[in-house]
Amino acid sequence: MGLQDYRIDQNNMPKHVAIIMDGNGRWAKQRKRPRLFGHNAGMKALHKVVHTASDLGIEVLTVYAFSTENWKRSQEEVDGLMKIAVEYFMKEIAELHANRVQVRIIGERSRLPEAVRKSAAEAEDLTKDNDGLILNVALNYGGRDEIVHAVKSIVAEGIAPEDVDEEMISKRLYTADIPDPDIMIRTGGEKRLSNFMLWQNAYAEFFFDDIWWPDFDEDALYRIIEAYQNRDRRFGAV
Repeated sequence: MGLQDYRIDQNNMPKHVAIIMDGNGRWAKQRKRPRLFGHNAGMKALHKVVHTASDLGIEVLTVYAFSTENWKRSQEEVDGLMKIAVEYFMKEIAELHANRVQVRIIGERSRLPEAVRKSAAEAEDLTKDNDGLILNVALNYGGRDEIVHAVKSIVAEGIAPEDVDEEMISKRLYTADIPDPDIMIRTGGEKRLSNFMLWQNAYAEFFFDDIWWPDFDEDALYRIIEAYQNRDRRFGAV
């Protein structure tokens, strides 16, 4: 199937799509392969989804690549995920740049290995002036941690409590200059946010898909966008 098989209104596209890329390990286990085999397959799925989002004219795509809780996994898996992150930036950056994608990293970078920080910074620097899709890669990211950072910033600036409002906090998040997600997708069958963009997802439309991330493709994204366009978004109004 292709885009022509879906009833998608090009004038009603979501501006920002956020994705929890879940199910890599279970996808690999089903094939009797190690978890890192699944994570590598997940990187290929990300390649397809980034290009599809860019072609559709979506403005922002945010993907949850590594959470603040993922450090609890085995050292072998953590090391493998860090290596995959470096490989992604090295292998994809030329094509992303050619397609005018702007790469941004959101999350606390200080704990990331030097190789990851270096490759991520190089990707950001190369693409910083691009005017196409903004690709936010969440690395060592936690929604609660992000809000704590914002509050600490406000306190450090000496702002009086009575002057603090939602806009002030929003402007101190990693996503300060971009719209909140219209769509939040989680693959893999689980139905929870897992500390992902807790503030920004306040009015997102949630889609929990049983597809494991390595199997998520263009048609899966088209199907979700079609369903999104058939929802009535009232933002608290009657």
